[in-house]
Amino acid sequence: MAHTTAVRFLTSNLYSDLLKQLALDIDSELLELAFTHRSFAYEAGLTATNERLEFLGDSVLGMIVTEELYRKYPDLDESRLSPLRSGIVNMRALADIARSLELGKYIRLGKGEEVTNGRDKNSLLADAFEALIGAMYISTGFEKTTDCLLRLVSPTLNSAMAMGAGLDGKTALQELVASLGKASLEYQVTMSGPDHDKNFEATAVVGGEAVAIGTGKSKREAEQAAARSAFEILKPQSQEA
Repeated sequence: MAHTTAVRFLTSNLYSDLLKQLALDIDSELLELAFTHRSFAYEAGLTATNERLEFLGDSVLGMIVTEELYRKYPDLDESRLSPLRSGIVNMRALADIARSLELGKYIRLGKGEEVTNGRDKNSLLADAFEALIGAMYISTGFEKTTDCLLRLVSPTLNSAMAMGAGLDGKTALQELVASLGKASLEYQVTMSGPDHDKNFEATAVVGGEAVAIGTGKSKREAEQAAARSAFEILKPQSQEA
């Protein structure tokens, strides 16, 4: 009994800074599970990973963000709300929030992921953040989780609204290209790097001319980066028209 209590104290102490940032009291065992990647579980002979919590957290986050957008922007229809939501709950945006909370240092990884800089991979960080949300929800309930998440995502939400079409750069660029009467929009994508650490580079081509280049760890991420850059380059033309 004394040993179990001591282990729980050490675990709780490990996450003390994170809990202060969240202003929540989350069960320490759930926190440890939220940061247990399957690579660590496999090497340690464990059966439980953070994937179930991630599944739960994804649904909770989607519900909270959707309701907030519905309430905050009554004049936007589904065609505008949907890309805005996608801009807030996409992998890159969630990974950025995870970095702001320094979640990378808490993730328990296998040796393979450790040596390939897994602690800073967008996919792992986003998954850990969603698993953390699942742990929040189970420990504190929907109301407290909502308050915490809205505080964390508000900068992303505000940035998304400032872009007009949200962080979904491809939607914003498509609408801008149409308004300018340009003939076409396409993305030329190249890929490099080993299977475990691929890099993508996308070029936004408007009317047959390369306008901007974006990079990312996935094809979608690279295209979104290229679209956002192209949007900023072409936007002044719409203001002159």
